[in-house]
Amino acid sequence: MMFALAVAIAVCAAPPAPRVTCVVDGDTLWWRGEKIRIAEIDTPEIDGRCAAERALALRARARLVDLLGERGVRFERVGTDRYGRTLATFGSVPEQLIKEGLAHRWPSRKGWC
Repeated sequence: MMFALAVAIAVCAAPPAPRVTCVVDGDTLWWRGEKIRIAEIDTPEIDGRCAAERALALRARARLVDLLGERGVRFERVGTDRYGRTLATFGSVPEQLIKEGLAHRWPSRKGWC
């Protein structure tokens, strides 16, 4: 089933704040209390191994906020990952992040450092 994500969305507050509809990082968000990971990509980690990865992670997260906020993004649930997050496709969002150098196609073992 396809859902439209056309809401004001921002970066999630740090835990233990409740997460309802917000962006965690460049490939993970909460939507109406459901944790969702973008299925096709991998982005740098906020708590990454080096300063370059951490800086890029902040850029990826900010860009995902922008992309979700400026488009009536549709997503479709396609499964769950090993952490129990819902996996979903997000139209052209993954390709845009890859094009901008903020994501790698999943699975990828390319490093960010």
